[in-house]
Amino acid sequence: MDASLPEPELPVRDAAVTRRVGQLRLAVGLGQGALLYFLYHAQQSGAWPSSHPALQIPLVMGGIVLPVLLISSLGHLDRRQLLRWLGAAALVLAVVCMHDAWRNALDPAPLKRPSLLLFPFCAGFFFIAHSLVLAGAHDGRRVAHYATCFESAWKLCIQLLFSAIFVAGVWLVMWLGDSLFDLLKLHFLGELLLTSWFSVPLVCLAFSSAMHTTDVRPAIVRDIRSLLLVLMAWILPIAVLLVGGFLAALPFTGLQPLWQTRHATAVLLASCAVLVVLVNAAFQAGDAAAGLARSVRFATRLACFLLLPLVVLGVHALGLRVGDYGWTTERVLAAACLLVAVVYAGGYALAAARSGAPWLDGLRLVNLAAAFLTLVVAFALFTPIADPARIAVSDQVARLERGATPAAQFDYGFLRFHGARYGMEALQALALSGAGQQGSLVRERAAAAMRQRYEDPGFLGSASAADIAANLNVWPKGAELPSSFLQQDWSAARLPAMTPGCLRRAGSKCDAIVLDADGDGDQEVLLVGATRGDGSALLEEHNGSWRVVARPPLQLAGCAAVLERLRAGEFSLAPQRLRDIEVGGQHLTLTPADAAVPDCAPPAP
Repeated sequence: MDASLPEPELPVRDAAVTRRVGQLRLAVGLGQGALLYFLYHAQQSGAWPSSHPALQIPLVMGGIVLPVLLISSLGHLDRRQLLRWLGAAALVLAVVCMHDAWRNALDPAPLKRPSLLLFPFCAGFFFIAHSLVLAGAHDGRRVAHYATCFESAWKLCIQLLFSAIFVAGVWLVMWLGDSLFDLLKLHFLGELLLTSWFSVPLVCLAFSSAMHTTDVRPAIVRDIRSLLLVLMAWILPIAVLLVGGFLAALPFTGLQPLWQTRHATAVLLASCAVLVVLVNAAFQAGDAAAGLARSVRFATRLACFLLLPLVVLGVHALGLRVGDYGWTTERVLAAACLLVAVVYAGGYALAAARSGAPWLDGLRLVNLAAAFLTLVVAFALFTPIADPARIAVSDQVARLERGATPAAQFDYGFLRFHGARYGMEALQALALSGAGQQGSLVRERAAAAMRQRYEDPGFLGSASAADIAANLNVWPKGAELPSSFLQQDWSAARLPAMTPGCLRRAGSKCDAIVLDADGDGDQEVLLVGATRGDGSALLEEHNGSWRVVARPPLQLAGCAAVLERLRAGEFSLAPQRLRDIEVGGQHLTLTPADAAVPDCAPPAP
């Protein structure tokens, strides 16, 4: 940990070794492209192994991650080190991916793909782990010196960044060539680029080539890194000024506006992450103090103290949400991030408070400890140990059973679509035996949620007939909804997406304007949501059931001026200016170019 350690240098390799390593990297890139093409083609055709998600998902993620680790390791790890590292990485991937396939096995979607969060997990987890492995191999230690870890992580970051830019550049040049050949009515290159057997290996080969080029030019990478860090260090005083101003304003505004945003924890965590990155851009390997301006050094020390109140606010905000509404998958992930943030905040504050030691010397140990903690926490989150869905489902069902969440307000859709296997199993148990004092209502709602499918976004089923009646404010004054409207079983209805929320869930309010929209003597119902996000729709009865037949402009929902006149019955039915065009039994509706947008200004007296 000595700050006087020289900056680590890459081992010098002769031209023959460099050429052999380059050839191996290109071969790995081609092999990766062939594997990914095979897996993509298998999924498109439904062939093996796409029919076995527990095999397909590990193969896909392994085909993306392991070749990149191999390409980066060649020339830096000996054969034994390479086999041990790739074996450990493959084991971690297998555990995580097989768990992902198992937890999503009850997903009704026909195609089984990796969870979206699996990709950022692999990117973050293996970036940290690979940087530590390369640094340890360089120093011949299990835990390398901090300076080596710093060099390894930033070199890998620059390599990946510029390799991605290189791939994008190659792709743009290929499409430019296609445009040139198109001028001559030759379309072979565009057709070639659209074929997966060519485009997938091309991307992998370009990426491996760029990784090799940036690896054998360490001086260029180091210069780019130094420039980037200097620029980021000068951003730190601005960030400190903004965060400090935010914290200074809290005593005057109070915390209530912060809690009302409902995303305070995410913003506070993002602020912590920005400060940590910028502090390390200034701190670098711990020997950059002499080259920094006094204002940047002062801002760096102050930023170390500012992290602590941000984390405390984040913990408090998350605690309030969990206390009121229980755990969700997002809140579990936020709690995991806050755990790592607490280590950073506490460690940075102690390092900044120390006097007599080299400038912020304690940051070295804090950064290494936080890196290992991040690996442990991330692995736990993507295994049954701390799966966010398992924790959230267990807590939400427990709240339902003890009555903390009323049965009518419980989010059964969360169990169905966001609780993975744990949610489906809990939903099946609720549909069978109910929970709490309103067991019959729980069984009814759970059974309705189980019937819902991803391909059928109009399936409702979360609001009872009594809920829907309570959701609707009927206008004009004295009007009544048709009896069949309230008698309809909306839980079995299948309506288009964006149907107003008052037909979907309890507590969502709508204005229901009763009118004869088509002049046939029968009553239609115009539903207008309380906010623009709630939507609006015109419904009519057809063959004994109600259906959506038209949609007003999006601006109508939440437009108080227009709604006031609709409620009062101050409207008329305007004649249609343009007739529909019928083509093969289909109606083409023409909208006038000068069609007016609802004016939400207050109505004239």
